[in-house]
Amino acid sequence: MPVAFPAIAIPKRLLMGPGPSEVDPRVYRAMTQPVVGYLDGVFLQAMDEIHAMLRAVFSTQNVATFPLSGTGSAGMEASLINFIEPGDEVAVVVGGVFAARMCEMVGRCGGKLLRIDHRPGTTADPDQVRQAVRGKNLKVLAVVHSETSTGVLQPLEPLKEIAQEAGALLVVDTVSSLAGVPVQVDGWGVDVCYSGSQKCLACPPGLAPITVGERAREVLRGRQKPVQSWYLDLSMIEKYWGQERRYHHTPPVSMLYALHEALRIVLEEGLEAVWARHQQCHRAFVQGVEALGLRMFVADPAARACTVNTVHVPDGVDDARVRGHLTERFGIEIATGIGDLRGKIWRVGLMGRTATPELVVLLLNALESALTANGFACPRGAGVAAAEKMFATQPQ
Repeated sequence: MPVAFPAIAIPKRLLMGPGPSEVDPRVYRAMTQPVVGYLDGVFLQAMDEIHAMLRAVFSTQNVATFPLSGTGSAGMEASLINFIEPGDEVAVVVGGVFAARMCEMVGRCGGKLLRIDHRPGTTADPDQVRQAVRGKNLKVLAVVHSETSTGVLQPLEPLKEIAQEAGALLVVDTVSSLAGVPVQVDGWGVDVCYSGSQKCLACPPGLAPITVGERAREVLRGRQKPVQSWYLDLSMIEKYWGQERRYHHTPPVSMLYALHEALRIVLEEGLEAVWARHQQCHRAFVQGVEALGLRMFVADPAARACTVNTVHVPDGVDDARVRGHLTERFGIEIATGIGDLRGKIWRVGLMGRTATPELVVLLLNALESALTANGFACPRGAGVAAAEKMFATQPQ
């Protein structure tokens, strides 16, 4: 007999965690357009436009620039397995969960891992990195630009110099930084750079934009053995995104419509305006949480990512109860820490559509309510007042 299951009813949340972030209504509308074949002329034109817009957002002229079918972790894996063969020496700068994930992937493809750890909540010391790689036959130096687990923004130019000195490819994760803070792939000498659709691009999860420079493409062409993953083999995927249009796998057509529209929205506003908006909202949020008596996890303001803001959970305050209050009373989602920081920090995403003065003020008001309900004494209205003062004195 037929079995009837009820339709899924998903409540609306205001997504202010580290991702996924709020999706623009224009992006939702784009996803409802008719699905066509992956070689349809109209779809190929959209692919060409995605290619051009991604190059603009990555600030690169790289020919091999396209979205992979998969989330940001697929971008991470593709950025490593395509260029690492068994026995290759690979250094990973580790200050959080996602850089540690890179290490696991290096091991799985037979690379000889050099793990360079630094304390979570701080940036890596270039001198320490330089000393660690000295004398090594380094193939790849990998780093996370904006570490989503800690809220640290890692300066890349010193690491570019180290990679060049070592003759290594520089591989960079920009999952929570692309379209939120400046990313200059060509200007910083980045060889391989990947991101995710679900953060500052205000698009659903499911695509991993990637760009590969010519040095890295030469390494890929010179491999001794095929890439261990057929699905993530960039030498095959780029033939579909290039002039050959050679079929590799069926792309997620509706998600590509979504990315096309999301990129249009970013470029309509202008990259510099987008970066300024994110920075302004970050500064106002920091002023607000500090006025409430809270502390940022990343002590050095210069080391903070403006997209993923990390806040210490105060002593005696229950992390889960505060987040539950925000969700149940206000419909707002923020996240706890992950790994060793679970329950110790809150991760607040000000990315894409949530990086606005109105939503920063809304969140600070809701956070004050949640903290007060859980026994933490906040100066009434201080967080909102501090943020509004910042917005007034530093208009975008």
